[in-house]
Amino acid sequence: MAGAFGKCFDPNGARFGVPTYPWRYAPDGLATRRQLRARGLRPGGQPIAAQVLRPRYRRGPLVAYLYRVDCAKPVRPMTPAKRAALAKAMCARRTCPQCRKEAGYVIPTSLGTCVTCAYPEEQRAA
Repeated sequence: MAGAFGKCFDPNGARFGVPTYPWRYAPDGLATRRQLRARGLRPGGQPIAAQVLRPRYRRGPLVAYLYRVDCAKPVRPMTPAKRAALAKAMCARRTCPQCRKEAGYVIPTSLGTCVTCAYPEEQRAA
């Protein structure tokens, strides 16, 4: 492979310590965390099997770690306690700390309060 791909192609792992492939050229049987999750799997504690590198101009390359699909485990199911904790956290993100009302949307961290409290009537009328 020539050019940028040549710098990223190391199937034996001699250069980077782990087998390395160019972006989109990973062999079958390996997947990223996101790809595993789309299949309903998780790495399950297995070590990194390989990596893919995507060279970038004037910056370091983007790195994505690959895991073996055959060693991946199924995603743990959502428990009732996890579901309740997630619902409580999302409710807290929608509750305005100033007026204590449910805003109906996630309050932006840049405002810190709901839009009604951030921009009172005097400012909106002008």
